[in-house]
Amino acid sequence: MIASTLADKLDSIRSGQYTPGDFIIADAKDGDMAFGVTAPGPNALGGFWPRQHYLDAMASMAQSGLIDVLLMSASSCEIFHSQGLLDDSSVVPAVRMNDTTDIWMARGSSYRQSPSQAFSTVDIEAVHHLCSLGLYSMTFSNDVEADRNSLLAYGDFRQAVRPYGFRHFLEVFNPAFDIRIAEADLGHYINDMIIKAVAGLTSADAPEFLKIQFNGARAMEELCQYDPDRLVAGILGGASGTTRDTFELLAQAEAAGARVALFGRKINLSEAPLKLVALMREVIEKPLAPEQAVKDYHHYLKAHNITAQRSLEDDLKISDPVLKS
Repeated sequence: MIASTLADKLDSIRSGQYTPGDFIIADAKDGDMAFGVTAPGPNALGGFWPRQHYLDAMASMAQSGLIDVLLMSASSCEIFHSQGLLDDSSVVPAVRMNDTTDIWMARGSSYRQSPSQAFSTVDIEAVHHLCSLGLYSMTFSNDVEADRNSLLAYGDFRQAVRPYGFRHFLEVFNPAFDIRIAEADLGHYINDMIIKAVAGLTSADAPEFLKIQFNGARAMEELCQYDPDRLVAGILGGASGTTRDTFELLAQAEAAGARVALFGRKINLSEAPLKLVALMREVIEKPLAPEQAVKDYHHYLKAHNITAQRSLEDDLKISDPVLKS
């Protein structure tokens, strides 16, 4: 069963009763399955934090009351489960259920230059007692063999988890290389492939919500308006970018119909993750303008003697071309 807070929010969204307070925020701390040693982020000595730092950040965020979902690797979820760290929390634990080749981001590697191949380290037998929600990921490449294999693997996953009543949300990445589709059409291609992937599913197998890249307001609006009673669209964060990027992405996507934000590096690599997420809530619920949110964030950093990664002037800039347009 999905915890009532998340379930209630999803019910409100699907029934057309959405209010900004229903917006869902997930902290994506599954980076160890993609980035390996570098996932916890850089430390002050030029290296990277150990895993315990990553786990401590997850615990702090889960205890903050700011997020609805905590996405982890299975090994992290096992630790949380064994220590009862979410027992008294409304935060829903979720596990990344597959790690396709296009998220293999080891230093020096070139896996992302090839079409995504299905792969899963995790299996349902190992995790169903830890949580009841998982992330399944696909990337379409305009390659008939690769995309067919991805869809077949997705079908195998659904069949495997069905007996356990295990629910999932579906992540669809933009391809990391040229797939012979014009940039202006890429968002629409992704939309069509998402619908192709879920149109044949009954409610028992359909994803709880989507996690996709923001390809501009027009593409997001198109997807969100297609089947609002069934499809709940969420955005992934991607690269860390500026703090203005974080708040701008949130505001633009929500205005276009997105109802979930699943941010990893944007949260984890920030100077003050808890304050950042608190301001994300304010951008959605007040609403607080993205520019002012950046200024409030820098005021907080200064008041707490936290060194900013960028000057306020630089941090107020939008660096993501999609957000500029």
